[in-house]
Amino acid sequence: QVQLVESGGGSVQAGGSLRLSCAASVRTFSTYSVMGWFRQAPGKEREFVAAIRWSGGSTYYANSVKGRFTISRDNAKNTVYLQMNSLKPEDTAVYYCAADTPTYASDSYYSTDPVKYDYWGQGTQVTVSS
Repeated sequence: QVQLVESGGGSVQAGGSLRLSCAASVRTFSTYSVMGWFRQAPGKEREFVAAIRWSGGSTYYANSVKGRFTISRDNAKNTVYLQMNSLKPEDTAVYYCAADTPTYASDSYYSTDPVKYDYWGQGTQVTVSS
């Protein structure tokens, strides 16, 4: 079973940067795995932020963060990162790391639907003040 541990959240003023990390406790990622970042603000539904294919490194972003956030991974460390620049108050939310681990998927597969993801981290709070 995959266990995900997130870190790097905190408080920052608008325009600042943060880097979130998501470390897997067990090396179980496959060629077809997709790692995603989601966020949930108070009173709102969980929304997709970014995703990366474990093998190949293709990335996908929500329009709201495109150009400001960068998702990356370190395969040797079983760790996924979310570099967040030019932060806005609207980015304030609890950020979750998640893993989608299909037994097989096409090279272009990824999902923005949280129900498709099998494992979740505990979440880390990001607060951006104006």
